Amino acid sequence: MVRGLSGACAAVMLMLAAQSAAASPSVYTTAPDEPRAVTVQGVADGRADDSAAIQQAIDRAAAKGGGGIVFLPQGTYRITRTLFLWPGVRIFGVGAQRPVILLGKNTPGFQKGVAHMLMFTGAKRQTDKDTPPAAFPPAGSVPFDKNIADANPGTFYSALGNIDFRIMDGNPAATAIRFHSAQHSFVSHVDFDLGTALAGLYHVANEAEDLHFKGGRYGILAEKPSPAWGFALVDATFEGQRDAAIREHEAGLTMVNVAFKNVPVGIEIDRGYGDWLWGQDLRFENVSKAGVIISNEKNVYTQVGFQNVVASRTPTFARFRESGRTVAGRGAAYRVAAFTHGLTLPGEGRIGEYKTNTQIEAIGALPAPFAPAIRPLPPVSDWVSVRTLGAKGDDKTDDTAAIQKAIDSHRVVYLPAGFYRVSDTLRLKPDTVLLGLHPSLTQIVLPDGTPAWQGVGAPKALVESASGGDAIVAGIGLDTQGANPRATALLWKAGANSMVNDVKFQGGHGTDRFDGTRVVPYNNNATGDPDAARRWAGQYASLWVTEGGGGTFANVWSPSTFGHPGIYVSDTQTPGRIIQASVEHHVRSEFALNRVANWELLAPQTEGEAGESGDAVALEIRNSRNILVANFHGYRVTRTRKPAPAAVTVYNSQDIRFRNVHVNGESGLGTCDENGCATFLRLTKFPFENSIRDVTHGIDTREREFAVLDIPATPDPVKPSTFQNGKVAQLADGFYAAGGGAVDAQGRLYFIDRFFQRIWRWSDAGKLEMVRDATLDPVNLTVDKSGDLLVLSSYGRNGTVYSVKPDAPDSQISVIPATPVATGSTTVLPVNWWINGEFKDQIDPKTYEFTTLAEMFTREMGKAKLHEYVSPDGSVALPAFRTFAQGPADHRGLRFSDSLDSYGFIQGRPGDRLFITNGSENRTYSGLVGAGGAITDLKPFADRGGEGVATDAEGRVYVANGQVFVYSSNGQEIGRIDVPERPLQILFGGPDRKTLFILSHHGLYAWRAQ
Repeated sequence: MVRGLSGACAAVMLMLAAQSAAASPSVYTTAPDEPRAVTVQGVADGRADDSAAIQQAIDRAAAKGGGGIVFLPQGTYRITRTLFLWPGVRIFGVGAQRPVILLGKNTPGFQKGVAHMLMFTGAKRQTDKDTPPAAFPPAGSVPFDKNIADANPGTFYSALGNIDFRIMDGNPAATAIRFHSAQHSFVSHVDFDLGTALAGLYHVANEAEDLHFKGGRYGILAEKPSPAWGFALVDATFEGQRDAAIREHEAGLTMVNVAFKNVPVGIEIDRGYGDWLWGQDLRFENVSKAGVIISNEKNVYTQVGFQNVVASRTPTFARFRESGRTVAGRGAAYRVAAFTHGLTLPGEGRIGEYKTNTQIEAIGALPAPFAPAIRPLPPVSDWVSVRTLGAKGDDKTDDTAAIQKAIDSHRVVYLPAGFYRVSDTLRLKPDTVLLGLHPSLTQIVLPDGTPAWQGVGAPKALVESASGGDAIVAGIGLDTQGANPRATALLWKAGANSMVNDVKFQGGHGTDRFDGTRVVPYNNNATGDPDAARRWAGQYASLWVTEGGGGTFANVWSPSTFGHPGIYVSDTQTPGRIIQASVEHHVRSEFALNRVANWELLAPQTEGEAGESGDAVALEIRNSRNILVANFHGYRVTRTRKPAPAAVTVYNSQDIRFRNVHVNGESGLGTCDENGCATFLRLTKFPFENSIRDVTHGIDTREREFAVLDIPATPDPVKPSTFQNGKVAQLADGFYAAGGGAVDAQGRLYFIDRFFQRIWRWSDAGKLEMVRDATLDPVNLTVDKSGDLLVLSSYGRNGTVYSVKPDAPDSQISVIPATPVATGSTTVLPVNWWINGEFKDQIDPKTYEFTTLAEMFTREMGKAKLHEYVSPDGSVALPAFRTFAQGPADHRGLRFSDSLDSYGFIQGRPGDRLFITNGSENRTYSGLVGAGGAITDLKPFADRGGEGVATDAEGRVYVANGQVFVYSSNGQEIGRIDVPERPLQILFGGPDRKTLFILSHHGLYAWRAQ
């Protein structure tokens, strides 16, 4: 026994001493020279309760505005309750040994459900107006605090590094960190000693590196990340988990240099779900059941790929949950050069098939572990603060000379928190390491109108690397403002061993001022900057890699609308790798490559905003070769109001390998009601129409979700498919955004061009006729038995419903109020839906099972509405779906509901079986119409869906999903109708109801069987 301690305490201290000897080395062996940092004043002996001391330091850091920096000195900090990491606060361990946050044996509150030691959170107790609190606070805080808001898509910059977590026995519900956040958040340099606990990370966000998980039921237990994009895990190890090293679904999981040892399962995808899962340079040792368990194997959202994997004593590499089939290893040790599963496209413009492809070979023994993908930073003892050389960082002083002097005279240059104004390019040496700890609090700023950056001329960098060399830039923000037309923020010419990590290109969303307030990047109608002199897309690229530049670019955020593009790589064959980059809100392109070879884009994520990105492509590839694009997520926000042809454009390029492509249009929507504020996921009508457009060869790839596509130098020609010898004819074109169609008793088609707010009619006799041209914001319509139109408008807080007679005077209109649901009318329902429960934990705290997408869809579809809009003749009724609103209640506001979001309506009487689609599953269902718009007895019909569905007189079912797929009444695919544009709404009409009308954004088409 240790003298002076009880037996229990002595055991704890001996255990801590033994484990600290095996701990990973400290990254910050001394505290950086950071005046802004708040240092935790705890006892740190492993016995005293340090919860309050740590939380007080985090609170103090957050109180300064714009986030903060906290230092946790070495020692062991026992906690008894959940710690809350507020938005923008970063906490780092400092000292010769990493500090440890300890959860003692049998700590009350950590025995049932899910209970978190530390949580990344949203607004601090509902006081941060920039990040509104959620309506439903997340479970898992100990004790539960209803005032704690969940982290959300607006939670930026939060991070934790160089702190270990240890969970003693008797805490089976405990997790170390609830890691739910958005851009520029990370967890790095952490050892998780989990014992019998539930998990190390619960939820994931953005990026994590140098994590090591030992024990626990799971190392990582994760659902879809907060902003609905991916998570990159780099340089991590898992050992000794009881059920699986990683259990997740829809995490968008990208892994680089990750090892699994002595576990039953490496990665398990939850039942009923898929994931965009990519792993390279992985290692499996003694994995008894399967390296990966794949669920939902015939669904487009299941995209699984591996490259350069080695394994030993892992007899089954992949196991498929539903079918039970397996992919076996090759002997005691083997290498997986490549593995893919999911929708596999045989070529550009082709429709995919579900396939599993493997390249596995036996090897004599495992090679040495892979080298780290992320370089370590130099020791803090080498860091030289620019403040000691005269830089002020006060957002007023010109710090150019002081910073350049620091770069010229020292290899490792540290910028404490501050805004450093410059008036000339900062030029790095070949081996310069330029560091900060917080890219929002530490910014290099180019004031608007700086003379050297004005006029027409070659690009001039804010920071420029030397050619070749192994320079590093990490932890800082670069802001070229908006009125410097020659600016490029970071001109990178460094070599293959160089690195850019944790760098934010300021100027757009998430940009904070020196005082911590957040910049509003829009004028009052989101058509430009509030200062008209600051021109969108008026500068060169924010990050420009060129002239032989290469290296590793990790955890980069580039949302400055002033840059074109956000990241540009040109004129280089030096190997380069991007790992998790968020590139968003640009006018013409987000990423661009030109004359590039030997690059990998891993987990590139883009976001097109409504105001600026209506014409932007997510990725442009020109004159390039040998490019890997894996776990690509290209999407446009819900607010988008303009069609765009393709997410990716390709010009004169070859050997472009796409693995796991996710092109979609749902996005987080923040809204508030009497319960508080929340973030919901809604569907936009304007996702990219195609995933890839090969401009050189004139080929569009319609599949927006797929696992594999290779682009060669000369693609095979594409022959359109038809059904029953029918032909597709264009009836009319030139529309901006057509949709919301319905057919009357005579077979005439009515539809809306939403942008121009016009209602059109097509018939064989009258051809194209304009029925109404009033500015009433029509979105969708249906026809009642009297032949009148019931129109849903987006105007007003909850939308508006009105009725018009097609051939009556234009002044005639009847506004319809919502009334309690009654029986007797035919029900009007959306034909396509998006329901999958983001932003609310779906885990059952008793069983640790997750509610599946199909279960959520069934539950939500079975709910009846309380009110409805009844047509004047009483024949049809549109249920009053809940509407989420942003902005004013007039034309300036944004409205979202299941009925507004749909491409069109269908009708059915109670008891009728109708076909509908759920885009979040890419499935078509049939269901029974009930009271109040409820749909029950849902049955999966086809593994395709998303835009529209219609049935003919023979019972055949037609599904619009890139093309029009035809199914027999029992769900067997029997044909396909290829359309020149992407079909969005389909419905039968004409005098004999045998004409299939096909509405695209810009054209009206018709198909008839011969």
